[in-house]
Amino acid sequence: MIRVAMLSFWHVHAKDYARLAAEHPGTEIVAVWDEVPERGRQKAEEHGVNFYADLHALLANPDIDAVIVDTPTNRHRDVSIAAAEAGKHIFTEKVIATTTKECNEILAAVDAAGVKLTVSLPRLYTGFTQAAYNFIQEGLLGTVSTVRIRLAHNGALRTEKNPNGSLPSHFFNLEECGGGALMDLGCHPMYLTRLFLGLPESVSASFGYITDREVEDSAVATLRYPNGAIGIVEAGFVNNYSQFDIEVQGTEGSLMYSRSDDKLLVRSHKLEGEAATGWQEVTNLPANLPSPFEQWVSHIRNGTIASENIQLALDLTRLMEASTLSARSGAVCRLSELAE
Repeated sequence: MIRVAMLSFWHVHAKDYARLAAEHPGTEIVAVWDEVPERGRQKAEEHGVNFYADLHALLANPDIDAVIVDTPTNRHRDVSIAAAEAGKHIFTEKVIATTTKECNEILAAVDAAGVKLTVSLPRLYTGFTQAAYNFIQEGLLGTVSTVRIRLAHNGALRTEKNPNGSLPSHFFNLEECGGGALMDLGCHPMYLTRLFLGLPESVSASFGYITDREVEDSAVATLRYPNGAIGIVEAGFVNNYSQFDIEVQGTEGSLMYSRSDDKLLVRSHKLEGEAATGWQEVTNLPANLPSPFEQWVSHIRNGTIASENIQLALDLTRLMEASTLSARSGAVCRLSELAE
C-alpha cells in the first residue's frame, strides 16, 4: 500500500485527487498539511488522518511514501523540492511551476532523489486525443497548418448564487496563481496543441480582464512554428456556456471535436468513403488510457519514469511562461529567450 499525504487543499481539484487516493486499491491517505492550518485541520478530520502544521515534520515521517501537491502555484517549487529531497514520490497539479527555471529545479531534485513524478494532464489520455494524434501522425490530414483549441467556463462571472463567481477567490490572486484563465484552464488546450504540433519557436499572447480581477479572465495565445504552422489556444473564465473545442486543419484534411456533442469528425482526401467527400464521425475511438493518477501509482510500483508526461509538463511551463511574458510586454516571446 502506498501511503499518501495531501499537501494542501488550495486547488479546486484537490478534493478529486483525495478521492482518487482514497478509492484506489493501491493507495491510502495518511496525513494532511496545508498552508492554511484551519482548512488543513478540517480536511484531515474529514479523512480521519493526522494534520501536520509543519511541512518538514510531515516529510520526515518514514511512514509516508508519497505526496499529492495542490498548493498555490507559487509554492510548487519549494514544496516539491522539499518532498523530493525527503524521498517522497510526487503527484502534482499542473502547472509544475510558472517559470522554466523553477520547473527545471524541481525536475533536477526529482531526478537526483530517484522519486516518481507524474503531472495531472488528463486530456492527454482520452480516446479523442489519441484518435486525433493518430490521424496527424499517419499523415491523413497532410501537412497540418492550424491547430485551434478552446476551453472556457463561467467561473469568474458574478451571479446571485455566487456573488464573487463560482471559483474560489484565491484563483484570482496573481501572486498565488501566476496567472488566470490561461494558466489554469488554458493548460489543457496548450499541452494538446504542443502534443499535436510540437514546440513552437515563439508565442504571442493577449489577456482580457472583463471582470477587473488581478488575473486574466480571458486569453488567446498564438504559437508560431518554423514550418509556417500556427497553434491557437483560447481560454476563458467569463463564458456562460462551457466550451471545449478542437479544430485541426491540414493540406489534405481536417478534424473537429466538440464536448457539446462528444463527437470527433474527420474529412480527408486520403480517406475512403464518405470521409473523402464529407464529414464523417469517428465511431471507433481508442479506449481512454489510464488516468495520470493511475499512471503515477504504476510508475511507483514498477520503478518506471513518466518520461513523456514530464516532458510535456516541462514544455507546458515553457509555453505558459512565454505567453505571460508576451502578454505583459505586448511583444512576441521566443522560447529560446527563456531562462533555463
